[in-house]
Amino acid sequence: MPLLTVALALLGLSLGVLGLDAPLRAVGLVLLSALAWWQAGRHGLAPGPRLLLLLLAPALLLWGLAQQPVPGPADPVQLLPAAPLARLPVQLRGRLGGDPQPRGEQGGCRAVLEQAGGRTELLFRHCPALQQGWTVAVAGELRRPATGPHPLLSGPAERLARQGIWSQLQVEGEAELLERPATPIAGLRRRMAAALLRSCGPERGGVLAALVLGSAVVPVPGDVRDAFRVAGLSHALAASGFHLTVLLGAVMALGRHLSRPPRAALAVGAMLLFLLLAGPQPSVVRAVLMGGVAFAVLESGGRSRPLGVLLLSVLLMLLVRPSWLLDVGFQLSVAATAGLILTATDLEGALVRRLPAWLGARWIGAGLAVPLAASLWTLPLQLLHFGVVPLYAVPANLVVAPLLTPLTLGAMAMALAAVTLPLLLPLLAWPLGLLTGLLLLLVRGFAALPMAQWQIGRPQPWLVLLFALSLLPWLVASLRWRRLGAAGVGLTLALHLALLGGDQLLLIHQWGGDLLLARHQGRGALVSSRADGLSCASAARLATGLGLARFDWIALLDPVAAAEPACWRAQASLVLAATDGSTPLAPGQRLESPGLALSPLSADSRAYGLAVGGHRWLLLPDRQSMTAWQRAGAAGETVLPSGAWSGTWLGFRPRRNEQQAVAAAAPRRIWVSGAWPAAPKGWQASGGSGSLQSPAG
Repeated sequence: MPLLTVALALLGLSLGVLGLDAPLRAVGLVLLSALAWWQAGRHGLAPGPRLLLLLLAPALLLWGLAQQPVPGPADPVQLLPAAPLARLPVQLRGRLGGDPQPRGEQGGCRAVLEQAGGRTELLFRHCPALQQGWTVAVAGELRRPATGPHPLLSGPAERLARQGIWSQLQVEGEAELLERPATPIAGLRRRMAAALLRSCGPERGGVLAALVLGSAVVPVPGDVRDAFRVAGLSHALAASGFHLTVLLGAVMALGRHLSRPPRAALAVGAMLLFLLLAGPQPSVVRAVLMGGVAFAVLESGGRSRPLGVLLLSVLLMLLVRPSWLLDVGFQLSVAATAGLILTATDLEGALVRRLPAWLGARWIGAGLAVPLAASLWTLPLQLLHFGVVPLYAVPANLVVAPLLTPLTLGAMAMALAAVTLPLLLPLLAWPLGLLTGLLLLLVRGFAALPMAQWQIGRPQPWLVLLFALSLLPWLVASLRWRRLGAAGVGLTLALHLALLGGDQLLLIHQWGGDLLLARHQGRGALVSSRADGLSCASAARLATGLGLARFDWIALLDPVAAAEPACWRAQASLVLAATDGSTPLAPGQRLESPGLALSPLSADSRAYGLAVGGHRWLLLPDRQSMTAWQRAGAAGETVLPSGAWSGTWLGFRPRRNEQQAVAAAAPRRIWVSGAWPAAPKGWQASGGSGSLQSPAG
């Protein structure tokens, strides 16, 4: 019964924190109440405890709703007018919440400015030499962060909202330094990182520094970061529970002959050391808390209920910080911890029994059990958030584990030597540099293997839930119904493939440009109104989220040459563009692959017909293409008769006579890019930054 109570409380809190629609919340609450009533009856609870159990989930749902972050009355966003796209020149002063960090493809750096009334994100065109804790005055243009146009293309608004930040300031000119207080702990970490980078170089030193401090505060080269991600080893570069596990393992090995109190003191000391080295980042704090939970469960010697302890710990953390539930790192940390305490031991025993002794069954079982258990428990979350499966994650973890443990401990020793005994650095740098080089060689080797990341697309959340429930009988030894679980996994895969294989059309409107993505039986093609680098990056993210390794073809309608042609060529077998103001295709030509085809409708415009399976869409990206299409119709050159179009896409807001011409073609769907509150009935507008999606027919 205590386990059920904690589970009900956790589920009720989750209903309040997750961004669910009100009807879905109501359905979830009814189901939880029914479960509570049924269990109360089974256990014969008195009326008083039964009422408390029934009120538990609704109370925590309300707590979760009440704790959702909202801007305060003195938050910088309150300076802005109510219009979503409002901008305002302002001057702000406050304390920097962290060192400026690179913005990646967008260039420049970003940092958080903390004020008494709230926080805002500063955007610098060039990375300034500023540090955490300094007080600065900055001037620039204040705005609300842009929202993502589609769930696969989350914007800065979603990222910042989880941190309680509601505005961005594009800094103009130089920041004025007002106060430079001492920050001894942050300065200590900077000295450690600089010493490691100086001793072993930017690549190897960056990896060593990340093993101690985390890649969030250490400049790790982008290609190295990508190689670790593709190989399924991203956790090695993040200050996470993995590094704490290594440190705890070493400390516990040293204290294995001690009694329980000194052993617990060593564990607490190791966790405090890790917190000091990596800093109080949210991921580090969560790792320390989850590490404490795992240590308590293991030290109990089986006298505690691991699942109950884990759920209670998660509930207590979320009561204090409900927003952590939305953090992908927190979700992965909880899932991996569940795998370690619920599955790893039984999995190790099963592997030892089934592997031949001469093959080193005991060693292989112990080595495989932990990464395999963690990978299986985190697989549903990886599919939900990323839509990819790192196929070689388990063997990669097994191969590099003998290197990561000494490297992590050695990097910590180097970091401590950098601030205590700098003369020892050269002695430590030489062997650790060689080991890091070997690690990078192995990581890049795994990342270069065929299908290192299996892109299957991001499933629907309800499919991920079905998949996770189907996996449970195989992950928890005490559960039965494994045949039913296997059937559930098969059903999930079949439904997901069926959804991916249908004829679909997706329109993304962002930054004044459009991406029109067509899918047919698992294949994909793209029409883009712009050829800039941001559009290319968005197209790549869409392809990954939809399970497309490559597009069959891409048509760039932008008359300006692509700024990064290599980016587009990496995504498709054929990229067609026109850079002299003409159309990419001449009359009579077709851009075609099985089930997907693009045909021009006139020689002097960008009007096209798009075929998706047996469906035909009329594409009119601009007013000139609209005029040319109307002129062709008046001359009797209409490509398809009225009513034959499955849909029409307009890249602009049409005038009344243009609306009548489109309606006369009788398409079943009419899409318009941009915001149009007064759109005619049956017409759909994407919004200023939004998307439209439907079957092609």
